[in-house]
Amino acid sequence: MNHFQIRFWGVRGSIAAPGPATAGVGGNTSCVEVRCGEQLFVLDAGTGLRGLGDELMRRGERRAELLLSHLHWDHIQGLPFFVPLYVPGTELVLHGPDWGEAGLGGALRRQMSAPGFPVEFADVGARVELSELRQGSRVLRGDVSITAARLNHPGGVLGYRIEYGGRTLVYATDTEHHDHVDATLRDLAQGADVLIYDAQYTPEEYPTKVGWGHSTFDAGVALARAAGVKRLALFHHDPRRADDAVFAIEERARRSFADTLAAREGMVIDLSGGGVAQAA
Repeated sequence: MNHFQIRFWGVRGSIAAPGPATAGVGGNTSCVEVRCGEQLFVLDAGTGLRGLGDELMRRGERRAELLLSHLHWDHIQGLPFFVPLYVPGTELVLHGPDWGEAGLGGALRRQMSAPGFPVEFADVGARVELSELRQGSRVLRGDVSITAARLNHPGGVLGYRIEYGGRTLVYATDTEHHDHVDATLRDLAQGADVLIYDAQYTPEEYPTKVGWGHSTFDAGVALARAAGVKRLALFHHDPRRADDAVFAIEERARRSFADTLAAREGMVIDLSGGGVAQAA
């Protein structure tokens, strides 16, 4: 069954931003559920992972593979609050970048240690496998093919291309554009059905944010055109940006690339049928 579905659980960048001004788009940080047939992949472990974990417990699901783009807090801080992590019988594979002195495992252990957190990473109930990736790494799971590419962010970041059932999703958050389209990212995104792209800043804000490792909606549009992408999903919204301002960015982007949407918590993109559903 070529069921390929994307659901957004966290769409903010930098820090969670709950409150009435952000309730429409959502205040949780990066977490995207990807269903490929019977297999579950999770892009990043921001605070949105907590809600996904609760849903998996309700469904009785006990296996998932997490693809971490990088190890900044807003992309891993949901992991200590991911209930399946503590449940014996759960099987988790955590993929992530291999750079850094401590490596992937060291970074996750450091997050879950005193005095910052009361439960050690080594003491969780789930069976956890760590998988370190780098530029060009591939993960093959039956009919699912995942390719990693190193993008442009302080400390490094991985983008992911997920191919299944003749459709393609590309996840490229926390990457900064250059004065031209990044060739590595263009190749990663070539012909993608959906490109989830970092659009934390507006073009007007970006000149004061150069080097911070984030991008703009117009750079996302340029990339989508250069790579022949079908749909652009703007992601990693600035935590200070209220819902109406996010919707205004979405509208600006649509003037240049009609099939653009601003990712919202609860939004579902079904690549099996090509539809987009927004949860109430």
